[in-house]
Amino acid sequence: MAEQKTKPTEQAVTSFLEGVTDENVRKDCIALAQLMEKATGFPPRMWGASIVGFGQYHYKYESGHEGDACLAGFSPRKQNISLYVMNFDSRPALLDKLGKYKAGKGCLYIKKLSDVDGQVLAQLVEASAVYLQKKYPGK
Repeated sequence: MAEQKTKPTEQAVTSFLEGVTDENVRKDCIALAQLMEKATGFPPRMWGASIVGFGQYHYKYESGHEGDACLAGFSPRKQNISLYVMNFDSRPALLDKLGKYKAGKGCLYIKKLSDVDGQVLAQLVEASAVYLQKKYPGK
């Protein structure tokens, strides 16, 4: 089986965030780190070179593929900030109140933190962590 590419590293989250070149994105990411830490109850940790993750779970699919992932996380990308939360599509009422975002499978994309309601985002992050911990108990 191939080695998992995105896994926890020893890189300091603060160093990574300080290296975000766009000042507004950097401020948003620092605020996101605080929001996600409070919502998940886990401190931030780097996953790979560019994902700030919170908590951890171990998954195993019927295909036999398995690995570890963060319960929630984010990454500043060129076009937007990617928010890694799961099961958000089962919460349409919250998504309706979230604000301006785009969605992919397991990701929400925002341009800036002020485009979304922080309290709603915190609820989505917390729900993601709870969902994953129940689905994949043990870590």
